[in-house]
Amino acid sequence: MQALNLLKKITLVISVLFTIPLTSFVVDGGFLDRQKSNSRVRAAYIEKENLLAKRLKPFNITLDAINILITAYKSEQQLTIYIKKPFELTYTKFASYDICSSSGILGPKRKAGDSQVPEGFYYIDRFNPSSNYFLSLGLNYPNKADKYRSGAANPGSDIFIHGKCVTVGCLPMTDEKIKEIYILAIQAHQSGQTQIPVYIFPFRFNSIIGQRTMENYSYDKYLQKFWGNLKSGHDKFSASQQELKVDVNGKGEYVF
Repeated sequence: MQALNLLKKITLVISVLFTIPLTSFVVDGGFLDRQKSNSRVRAAYIEKENLLAKRLKPFNITLDAINILITAYKSEQQLTIYIKKPFELTYTKFASYDICSSSGILGPKRKAGDSQVPEGFYYIDRFNPSSNYFLSLGLNYPNKADKYRSGAANPGSDIFIHGKCVTVGCLPMTDEKIKEIYILAIQAHQSGQTQIPVYIFPFRFNSIIGQRTMENYSYDKYLQKFWGNLKSGHDKFSASQQELKVDVNGKGEYVF
């Protein structure tokens, strides 16, 4: 009986490992030390580490073993962080932060210099502790969908979640808020999550504001189709609270 129970547990662990999207679980042993060699990061840890640890305690999650997922809503000007333990499937909402400032209008970013904040499904691909905007987390913009929409135009680059309160196409959080977000991202990376998901939406599709906005833009067939594609991913994440397996088809549309 004990052998049978052990076999069941092993089977469960294996099934979970193959179910979780492989946005990578590769531990970089020197990453944390390299980040903490920066004075801004060290100061952020001194100020925020214990506070974050206390806030995580009710979730039975520690900074030493954490995964995060970020959503952002342009219209509502809100960024939310979801958390879970590594190798778990389901995320839980941890904290929401007001986005300090914005640029551009609703709709995707299509080219360099248009001041647009992207809309789509991304992940954090770089950390900059020496940013001109205090601390910054870079997104993998442009992705395949962005490049398709941009056509022959230069889609632009260098989209960040960062400090301060000024922006041209990024998500500025103020220095105070980015300290917490940056530490959580460092700890998630240190826990093996090398591609932290970031989903950026124009608005909450299931809200009254979202429904009215869709109606107000009913004349724009391009946006209706694009937002309908985003809504599919939005609704799937909202229902499951699990990381999406995201791909892009030959038409530049997201596939989940």
